[in-house]
Amino acid sequence: QIVIRNVQCVSHIYIQNSIQISYFYRLKLYCLQILSLTGGESTSVTITWVLSLLLNHPKILMVAQQELDHHVGKQRWVEESDIKNLKYLQAIVKETLRLYPPGPITGIREATEDCRIAGYDVSKGTRLIVNLWKLQRDPRVWENADEFRPERFMTTHVDFDVRGQNFEYMPFSSGRRSCPGITFGLQVVHLMVAKLIQGFDIKTAEGTAVDMEEGFGLALPKLNPIDVVLRPRLRTEFYECLE
Repeated sequence: QIVIRNVQCVSHIYIQNSIQISYFYRLKLYCLQILSLTGGESTSVTITWVLSLLLNHPKILMVAQQELDHHVGKQRWVEESDIKNLKYLQAIVKETLRLYPPGPITGIREATEDCRIAGYDVSKGTRLIVNLWKLQRDPRVWENADEFRPERFMTTHVDFDVRGQNFEYMPFSSGRRSCPGITFGLQVVHLMVAKLIQGFDIKTAEGTAVDMEEGFGLALPKLNPIDVVLRPRLRTEFYECLE
């Protein structure tokens, strides 16, 4: 929202001062607004789901922290360039997106010709919506479909990509109507989660399991917020830059 307001303010200043904006500069401003709209809320929602799942699976959280300690260490903060080496962290994010896709249903598609899908006759011009949430939990495709198992993306589904190349798994939809904020969102999610679990041991405030009830909304938000306790894992001076 802050980014969107800043973009709007820049546009307003140009208009108020009768400053000519080139077509390409205006296009850049519009693209920035689109990225902020599509990658903002869904990104924060995804981070919440990742942390909730890790809190309910402390052994998986521990393995992710061990991976960070091995590849990054405790003498510096993890950086974006480190993410490519954190395969288990990537698998955690992929598995979270499988269980809680940022867009549980796709945008409207239209059949370009008469066809038959799963035993149903679909006439040309019919508008269709795909239930990604159900698709990615289909037990015919995914073993133990409702369980949080990041390892599947390091073994049986290691070649599956989040960009919709495999129709069993397309958390951001697929094709030209896929989410335009994929790259931005994934960069933020990976780096934020990596920094949190590198810098802190995370537990629930009451020591109880996190409820995973889903709320209502296009980005499939968590119904109830999570209350956590953070305990530093790094030396004190590393946190001074966070103030």
